[in-house]
Amino acid sequence: MKVALLGAGAMGTGIGQIAATHGHDVVYYDTFPGACERSEASLAKVFARLVEKGTWSQEQREAVQGRLRWTSDLADLAGAELVIEAVVENLEVKQALFKSVEPVVAPDALLCSNTSSLSIAAISSVLNDPSRFGGLHFFNPAPLMPLVEIVPGVQTRSHWTQRLEDLMHQWNKVPVLAKDTPGFIVNKVARPYYAEAIKIYEEGGATVAQIDAVLKEAGFKMGPFELTDLIGHDVNFTVTETVWSQFYFDPRFRPSITQKRLKEAGMFGRKTGRGFYHYSEGAPTPAELQTQERAQLSDERAAYILERILCMLANEALDAVWQQIASAANVDLAMMKGTNYPKGPLAWGEELGWSRVLNHLEQCHKFYGDDRYRPCPLLRKIAAMDPAPSLDALPTGFLF
Repeated sequence: MKVALLGAGAMGTGIGQIAATHGHDVVYYDTFPGACERSEASLAKVFARLVEKGTWSQEQREAVQGRLRWTSDLADLAGAELVIEAVVENLEVKQALFKSVEPVVAPDALLCSNTSSLSIAAISSVLNDPSRFGGLHFFNPAPLMPLVEIVPGVQTRSHWTQRLEDLMHQWNKVPVLAKDTPGFIVNKVARPYYAEAIKIYEEGGATVAQIDAVLKEAGFKMGPFELTDLIGHDVNFTVTETVWSQFYFDPRFRPSITQKRLKEAGMFGRKTGRGFYHYSEGAPTPAELQTQERAQLSDERAAYILERILCMLANEALDAVWQQIASAANVDLAMMKGTNYPKGPLAWGEELGWSRVLNHLEQCHKFYGDDRYRPCPLLRKIAAMDPAPSLDALPTGFLF
């Protein structure tokens, strides 16, 4: 199968690497000056390291590299059976690109966007045949992160969904099916991990390093501030703002002014040398600061910080189930495989106890008067049930 990657940036390059590794011919299409050259050089280094480590033989390297090509000529996409777009998160740009690509590729080609937050229905609205289009959202770095969100649009046929699920299994990925809603599963459910941590910091409840240390003690690979510095505030803030606006400015997704200022100042995080932490030579590392400052935080305060963030995550995860964005099992699976959470937020909610989660949110809602702490209707229902039911066993519309 011939696979076309629209966009030869870091994400597109990584997705193409996966496809070529699994035996597909891959053509990268990018018209930005130098993009194709950088992509090719990047993969050459990756493959060389794999050979040096003994992971690949020289023959494997040559076989995979032989399946890759780069082009700025649209005609070279002719005959592609799978198209995956990974360009800038801009609706008009994506629409224009697919409108130009659709007549060139195979008439039954599967068309996919790697968008993390834009509407699948909106992107596909310019296509002659939107039934063969949907979201195929990989996580960065694509060759290493197992999760892929498969997001059919309102016009996507079931055949498209099944073929993509089968293909992702062949690529050794973990596919989860999600509804076409802002942020899909991961970028919706994960918002409180960043937003509530920043709010606690803005209130003076703890330092950046202290909050990160508390979350890492609980098993998270990275704290929220260290993670947003890695993602880049230009990216993370934009996703937050997009999800917020697409949910009609629901307070639960309201962006932070603190993070907005970092973005405006060009302090994107690691890639610019400064974000919430400093990354210049000689500056204390995040890990060093976390060790130093955690010792100054009481265990009682640390427990409160952890519980407040976990309760917000559990509530948002329940809302994803309530809104039928995904099944309970897929919500927890997505958060563990897409963000490396130590356990799913629904499992964490069950461990804390749903009554406790509800009580914590109601206390915050009363104190702050802020609808960001609004408990999900599903939380109110299951907190009143003894014993709490299995979420995947709940019938549709059971509240009524």
